[in-house]
Amino acid sequence: MIVLIFAISAHEAAHAWMSNRFGDDTAKLLGRITLNPIAHVDPIGTLLIPIAGFVLGNIGGPVGRIPLIGWGKPTPVNPLRWRNKDLANVMVSGAGIMANLIIAICAFIIIKVLLMTGSFSSIPQSLQEPVAIFLQLFLTMNVSLAIFNLLPFPPLDGSKILETFLPASARPMLELMERFGFIILMFLIYVGFFGAIMRPVMSFIDYLLYLGIN
Repeated sequence: MIVLIFAISAHEAAHAWMSNRFGDDTAKLLGRITLNPIAHVDPIGTLLIPIAGFVLGNIGGPVGRIPLIGWGKPTPVNPLRWRNKDLANVMVSGAGIMANLIIAICAFIIIKVLLMTGSFSSIPQSLQEPVAIFLQLFLTMNVSLAIFNLLPFPPLDGSKILETFLPASARPMLELMERFGFIILMFLIYVGFFGAIMRPVMSFIDYLLYLGIN
């Protein structure tokens, strides 16, 4: 939960920071450019849903297929105040994804260094397992959030990026998808669509982590 809340906070703070860089200080004035989770916590998306996902995942069976997911309080932006609106839309929408990728890269580097130098063994034995789990969660959770948000389904960031490049004739279809976006996402996750994307990605990351390790 701690890792998920931090990842969500970084994601939303990045949206706010990038929007401010392009001339819209709406989120800044509301105190959203911060890693303080209180500013970004959504009672349902950040607390209730992840807790339910964790409990159901441990129960197993059909309900156990529901993944641990979550989201933060949407970052308010005013596109009318953006400079260079098309570029701003891509950058602001992609900022959260970039933030999660940066965190994931940092976690990857730390794990890789510990593995290559053998420094992991210098950590007190009672702390080795918690540290390993913590770093692994930081890596996998942020990679998962980044890839999940790249999916071109409303209301995910990928749909907003796609909107910039779509012809005007395709906009009504995207608006229609927005009405059922959450249901579509839950269905795709339940049937294993997201897992099918994540498995090869995480396998490749594991390959890179242990590459060159004797």
